[in-house]
Amino acid sequence: MNLPIKFPTLLLASKSPRRKDLLTQLGLKFEIVLQDVVEDYPNTLPKNEIPEYLAIKKATAVQQHLQEHQVIVASDTIVLMNDTVYGKPKDAAEAYKILSELSGKSHQVITGVCLMDNYKCVTFADTATVHLAALTTAEIKFYVDNYQPFDKAGAYAIQEWIGLAKVEKIEGTYNTIVGLPTQKLYKTLVEEFCTHE
Repeated sequence: MNLPIKFPTLLLASKSPRRKDLLTQLGLKFEIVLQDVVEDYPNTLPKNEIPEYLAIKKATAVQQHLQEHQVIVASDTIVLMNDTVYGKPKDAAEAYKILSELSGKSHQVITGVCLMDNYKCVTFADTATVHLAALTTAEIKFYVDNYQPFDKAGAYAIQEWIGLAKVEKIEGTYNTIVGLPTQKLYKTLVEEFCTHE
């Protein structure tokens, strides 16, 4: 499939199968480059800026792989509620605790993106609000036991059982919640990094 605009080759700095699927569905050619990054940030950083900060950190970590006509795509997602940041749970107990706190409430999902080539670095973030129905103790246990949501911010994935059974509504873009704001990504790539034929 040839898109109507010539895109550079993308270097995806992520092992997330969801981000990989979204780039594939967009019709963009990419390679995966990985480097372990400690996902920490300054305590003074405003909470809504954390995803962009971590995306820049992930992009910078793989910068040595960059060649001409390539662009790094790095992304990070957090769940934010009442000024509390929910990242990836380290175990089942933490996943259970997070879901118990999110149950029956609304929260924000913020995904930050960093696009970097040899000449510039462009970042943006997108926010969506998720209204989650109440979860029973049994439902939380069922989800954590069966879906092992330890690589997911906020201990759930919208495309899995919780998203199907317990998300009442979302305000914003679905793919931002999945982990990559595809419309903003496509638009920014076209405006900042593409050759127009």
